[in-house]
Amino acid sequence: MRAVVQRVRRATVSVDGEIHGQIGPGMLLFVGVAGGDGPGDVEYIAGKTRDLRIFPDADGRMNRSVAESGGSVLVVSQFTLQGDCRKGRRPSFDLAAPGPVARALYDDVVRALKESGLEVRTGVFQAHMDVELVNDGPVTLLLDSRKEF
Repeated sequence: MRAVVQRVRRATVSVDGEIHGQIGPGMLLFVGVAGGDGPGDVEYIAGKTRDLRIFPDADGRMNRSVAESGGSVLVVSQFTLQGDCRKGRRPSFDLAAPGPVARALYDDVVRALKESGLEVRTGVFQAHMDVELVNDGPVTLLLDSRKEF
């Protein structure tokens, strides 16, 4: 499972012109599920997201988690994170999990974040979404449960 974490001042996801999820300060989390992913990958991504110390403390150092900063999380499914661009000019998505498997694991990430006490909003799985954000910093990090990067 791969994820892109962005520290944001605000973020919104819309489908067909209707806002589906919106947050103020916090994290925008894009999640891409690979074939073979399971509960351990969910635990890794949710745990890292919850505990990453990327928010400033009183001295301005990145030393606080999203929970400690009072922020929210907007979680958006993004199968293209599993795209392989090493050959040719068109990405291969062979590594992405099939829709029903990916949805279940994406839902598990959302559930784990909510159960940890975070305020969580979501996009719409498999929908064409418009995502708007104001990246704070900018701070953008990559997570990979298989630790391939």
